[in-house]
Amino acid sequence: MRIHNLYCDANGESHWRDIEVEYAEQNEAGRLSARLPASGIIFRQTQAEHDRPWHPAPRRQYIINLDAGVQLTASDGEARVIGAGEVILVEDTSGKGHLSKSVNNQMRHSIFVPIE
Repeated sequence: MRIHNLYCDANGESHWRDIEVEYAEQNEAGRLSARLPASGIIFRQTQAEHDRPWHPAPRRQYIINLDAGVQLTASDGEARVIGAGEVILVEDTSGKGHLSKSVNNQMRHSIFVPIE
């Protein structure tokens, strides 16, 4: 399983990379990763017309899109469309941050899982 990762380098620029989830065990129900730390869960509804200018992430967190996509642009210029069911680990908590843009003018429901 691949996770998108948006991170910030020492110069304050944000970039994309992919993280591959490593599985720790397998049983009759499927493959499982090791338990990862989390400090809560936040449910979010974002209006269809909600586009955000440059901003850093408020905290390190996983974001799981449930039913619509979002386009995120790193400060290095690379943009990714994160679709429904995809997971992002946002870690660009300093520097310029990223741009957020709605996709297909759809309301989006997502889950934030803070890890700090």
